[in-house]
Amino acid sequence: MRSRGTRNPNLIALLRLLRKTANQHKAGIWKTIAKYLSRTRSRRIAVNVSRINRYTREGDTVVVPGKVLGAGILDHPVTVAALQFSKQAREKILMAKGKCISIEELIQMNPRGSNVKIIG
Repeated sequence: MRSRGTRNPNLIALLRLLRKTANQHKAGIWKTIAKYLSRTRSRRIAVNVSRINRYTREGDTVVVPGKVLGAGILDHPVTVAALQFSKQAREKILMAKGKCISIEELIQMNPRGSNVKIIG
């Protein structure tokens, strides 16, 4: 019989941090992201750079509750926080003068989650 839930200790710690921050700062965005990340791996979100380009403007901060993939072009700088980045996606975001950060870093920078978009 297989157990349910993740066994990844880093993901478990991230989910706890998201829920704790959501309760402390009354920021529903972190609770929503925790819900997306607690899905099975096959149901987790994967977003291409082209989608980030389409739905953001210069200087925006976005969260991808999953993996960022490298298909497409990014023509303006954005800050992207995600669980994982493909090598191509990281290169394209950095070439556009953007930033690739972890979700933990975003929580430290902006615990209230203000002006953060979820792309998924």
